[in-house]
Amino acid sequence: MQSFLLIVQVIISVLLAIAILAQQRGAGLSATFGGTGGFHTSKRGAEKVLSTATVILVVLFIGNSLVFLFV
Repeated sequence: MQSFLLIVQVIISVLLAIAILAQQRGAGLSATFGGTGGFHTSKRGAEKVLSTATVILVVLFIGNSLVFLFV
């Protein structure tokens, strides 16, 4: 059971890292150093899917960590 949970934890971790790195923000640090900075009013399309997937993966990661802790 522990080996299964460990494998699931690694898979969730990799997917979570990919989901976080795939998200993009408009200006980034360029607005800090004088670049033109925009703002985001709402998430649409792929950005909304990535945001939702990230939240779901975080919940799964925490849940799996708690289960792994008590097994």
